[in-house]
Amino acid sequence: MTEEQRMQRELRSVRPRHDDPELPDDISVNDLDRIARNELKTLTKENAETVGRHLAMAARVIDEDPQLAHQHVMSAARRAGRIGVVRESLAITAYATGDFALALRELRTYRRISGSNDQLPLMVDSERGVGRPDRALELGRSVDRSALSPSVQVGLAIAMSGARLDLGETDAALVELEIPQLNPNTAFSYSPELFAAYAEVLSELGREDEADEWLQRASRADAALGASGDDDETVEIEEMEEDDDAALAYFATDAGDVDDDEDDTVAAGDAARAVAEAGFDAVDRPITEAADADADADDIVTEAADTAETDADTDVEIDNGTNAKTDAAASVSITDADDETEPNAASPKA
Repeated sequence: MTEEQRMQRELRSVRPRHDDPELPDDISVNDLDRIARNELKTLTKENAETVGRHLAMAARVIDEDPQLAHQHVMSAARRAGRIGVVRESLAITAYATGDFALALRELRTYRRISGSNDQLPLMVDSERGVGRPDRALELGRSVDRSALSPSVQVGLAIAMSGARLDLGETDAALVELEIPQLNPNTAFSYSPELFAAYAEVLSELGREDEADEWLQRASRADAALGASGDDDETVEIEEMEEDDDAALAYFATDAGDVDDDEDDTVAAGDAARAVAEAGFDAVDRPITEAADADADADDIVTEAADTAETDADTDVEIDNGTNAKTDAAASVSITDADDETEPNAASPKA
């Protein structure tokens, strides 16, 4: 089967009708990340505007209504099913709604189109979702991790650890998380989730004291990153007693000097989190797209799980070295004092 025939099979419509969800007037294609907007330039101007607005709307509602977000991306896929960022977004919203078979197939398609392994953690977790932890581990081991960005390495370690837990291999699950990024003295945007995942596995092993310690580290890292308000800033943090009001006031005032304006654009993020952070940023790459928007009007991704199983045997080898994204997270230096506070425990993930 040629690549063109394969693409046509994947894009054939399986639904006789799809009603586009409503787009509010205040949503704009400019709400998308610049790189995602660049991909849409291969479409006609009118089609690019419609597709971009549906993607932006999906990012806006993903946390509150994953199903509605998925419907918006389905509308985008009908119009621009050959665009990498659209297929990536469809995979992420499918994952968010629990349709792991569709997510897995769309992630494979995105990987084939883009040559990127940035969504490998989500692929591994989707294999877990369809009940194949062995396949998840095999997929995770198939890629040179040193070629991945730090944030993707962390996401992959968490997904691999989860697969080990699925198989009852708790000791191995802990080893999967013992990576260079598991550094309690330095925190990046991925650190709270990594620390919390490590704490959960420690708890599974009955090492409760160590688990509590790592949960506290996760909470401190999360608070420090939130206080910085700037992805490029390095923040020095000292532990203090909870009743040290003067010290707390000092640090609150210091944190208030940081520019904390929110960014409404859609950015790439880790595999297990929201679409607004994970799915709508993409690497610049040439995409061939028909100029006639009507040609793609009937294109939509097959949602059936049996198609996902067909594609499961046709993975394509990808060059991992050229598309790893750099991590833009804040770096935070954390100094543990003798007296530790008792922050709220972060929700662990494995």
